[in-house]
Amino acid sequence: MFRTVTVGLDGSPESRAAAEWAAREARLRGLPLKIVHVAERPPVPVAQAPLVGPETSQHWTPPVPREAAEGLRLRHPGLEVLTERLTGAVPEALCEAAASAELLVLGSRGFGGIGGFVVGSVSLAVVARVERPVVLVREGEQATDEHRMDPAGVPSAATPFRPVVLGLDVDHPDDALLEFAFDAAVRRETSLRVVSAWPETVTPHYRFPDDAALQDDLERSHRTALAEALRPWRQKFPGLDVMDASRCGSAAQVVVNAARDASLAVVGRRIRTGSLGAHIGHVTHAALHHIGAPVAVVAHG
Repeated sequence: MFRTVTVGLDGSPESRAAAEWAAREARLRGLPLKIVHVAERPPVPVAQAPLVGPETSQHWTPPVPREAAEGLRLRHPGLEVLTERLTGAVPEALCEAAASAELLVLGSRGFGGIGGFVVGSVSLAVVARVERPVVLVREGEQATDEHRMDPAGVPSAATPFRPVVLGLDVDHPDDALLEFAFDAAVRRETSLRVVSAWPETVTPHYRFPDDAALQDDLERSHRTALAEALRPWRQKFPGLDVMDASRCGSAAQVVVNAARDASLAVVGRRIRTGSLGAHIGHVTHAALHHIGAPVAVVAHG
């Protein structure tokens, strides 16, 4: 199937930042970039007016995709940029566009009142439903944000990438999630940092003589499980610098802390078909709201 890096664009600052990130990602992957703009249907009274035709309906949305495509072609010479205009409900249209994409890129706004990023209902609905990887990019994200400072302490896109960070559940180490993270690190020629968390099951003051020994056993067991999950992937990518860390505590907080200097954070979302419907899980939810770097959500079984 013909694949693209697809970005949803509505003209907002966050979606424009997402389009720039998607263009850079498309070049890393050697794929075309597709800009998708969803035009919601005109209000019912206007749509039912007898003189409204296709050319009139187009005035309800600005020429966002065409102008954005022209700018991206200028800033990224050689990149093939496609545009598509869809009509209908935005979440459904973006989910449909994601089906033929290598990955879907969306924007999210800056900090909200409680110190976290503002992830809109549309983005959350899409992340919870699509089975292709989805990347959320923050408003104001620039190419230099993904790279280390130069020797003079100046932001530069010419320096090496910051590490890719993967949050991994060692009880369910899915291949799709691992492959996405390893591939992303290789394409960026940077290191991969894999973090996993295990809960503290005894009190920190060790009330009983065997508490400390039990805690040590749990830590060793979790470190062994993490090493075993990564072993075949280290063999598959022998030239990649892979760092792993097992931390005691909240999985959400462990991932958020580890991604503070990341170029890209990668988390998973289990595909659920039960009566409760689609949801993204608390770790992914925390990553989307509190990690400043672009966050890739990879759906898996």
